[in-house]
Amino acid sequence: MAFDGIVVANLVKELDQTLTGGRINKIAQPETDELLLTIKTNRKQQRLFLSASASLPLAYLTEENKPSPMIAPNFCMLLRKHLNSAKIIGITQPDMERIIRFEIEHLNEMGDLCRKYLIMELMGKHSNIIFCDENEKIIDSIKHISGLVSSVREVLPGRDYFIPNTQEKISPLSLTFPLCLEHLFKKPVPTAKAIYTSLTGFSPVMANESCYRAKIDSQVPANCLTEKEQVTLYTILEEMASDIQNGQFHPAIIKKDGIVTEFASLPLTCYLDFPEYKEVPYQSISKLLEHYYAEKNNLTRIRQKSVDLRKIISNALERCRKKLDLQEKQLKDTKKREKYKVYGELLTTYGYQLQPGETSLTALNYYTNEEITIPLDKTLTALENAKKYFEKYNKLKRTYEAVSVQLEENRKELLHLESVSNALDMAENENDLAAIKEELIHCGYIRRKYAGKKAEKKQKLINHFTIVPLMAMIFLLEKIIFKMMN
Repeated sequence: MAFDGIVVANLVKELDQTLTGGRINKIAQPETDELLLTIKTNRKQQRLFLSASASLPLAYLTEENKPSPMIAPNFCMLLRKHLNSAKIIGITQPDMERIIRFEIEHLNEMGDLCRKYLIMELMGKHSNIIFCDENEKIIDSIKHISGLVSSVREVLPGRDYFIPNTQEKISPLSLTFPLCLEHLFKKPVPTAKAIYTSLTGFSPVMANESCYRAKIDSQVPANCLTEKEQVTLYTILEEMASDIQNGQFHPAIIKKDGIVTEFASLPLTCYLDFPEYKEVPYQSISKLLEHYYAEKNNLTRIRQKSVDLRKIISNALERCRKKLDLQEKQLKDTKKREKYKVYGELLTTYGYQLQPGETSLTALNYYTNEEITIPLDKTLTALENAKKYFEKYNKLKRTYEAVSVQLEENRKELLHLESVSNALDMAENENDLAAIKEELIHCGYIRRKYAGKKAEKKQKLINHFTIVPLMAMIFLLEKIIFKMMN
């Protein structure tokens, strides 16, 4: 699930069509690494959400509003000073990079028309929102990056803005067959890897997709492709680049059994050719991103809240499996019980033949018509040895009966715990978690008094602050009454 350069190209097209010509009406900074811009266009008011979060960088149009802090951060105040009522005159993406560049016009303090750039970099932990002047000199950024943090580029006020070219990739929009021969088809790595390490904007998903369309094994080294395969792959890459350049995007989420598997802005035929996968198309890439990441955030929150329940179920499953192994071993040991029974019966039948001090008896087993040798304790008589074997038989028989019942109960418990564990994996909201917790309490995996431990602590605190003042008041009244009586 990659927020790659192709998705950014789709987003830039949508933002350019929707926001260009609009004026920035409000600027808010709900979080330290987020901006929420309200833009008035001819059609209606739009909200643009920008996040430079290291774990989840995002940019999309939204209808949702977020509460802002009472005191605006410095970066937000700076943008309000320069960009309030400013006009967006263009939104571009340089060379298929994961960068959105907003070109903005505004009037300065002297009333002169000025041009500024707000640059959104969607690059994982290196994500940033940078504000530059018309000469592309950094005025400020939402994150300050000094030379101590990055040796490649400093992002500080007064520094020149540039895009670091650390990987020397080629833009797919300017791709030619000679460039493919020189940069892509010479690499001794899997073809898919050669694609996404050579072309800007291509993620591993889209690299695999291009190999699938060209009917090439993505794991075959790029330098081992035949001339025909090279031409076919180049043709597919050229077609994809043409779709990107002409804005022929088809944003969609791919789901398997109702669970989000992937999303992309170009058709993922490598999934669509299989019946277990279902495509959910979207008219807007912003809606796709908002819905997908809202669902992802919800699942993340549910997983965080279910950590304790998962630990309880995991411990119970581990205990159950250990118990099951032990019970199966015990049951296997009880298989010897019938042998001891036969030993006892044969000693009762043929014991009169034994001489004192003998250590074994060889006799005919009338159940199988075969001779067997029975080990004996030479200090005991034949009847005492028989009694000893019958006792062993009865003990193992009782063990077999008890363990069989326990084993069946344990298997049922294991199946129940596995079903609860599956239910926890499929939990979508807090009501599901509450139902699972109640089930665990009902089955005894969670003690109810501990389940309500926080509520009890709260009640004790309330009681403390209610009873103590009351007792003080009673003591004071008693003291006053005592003085009046005297």
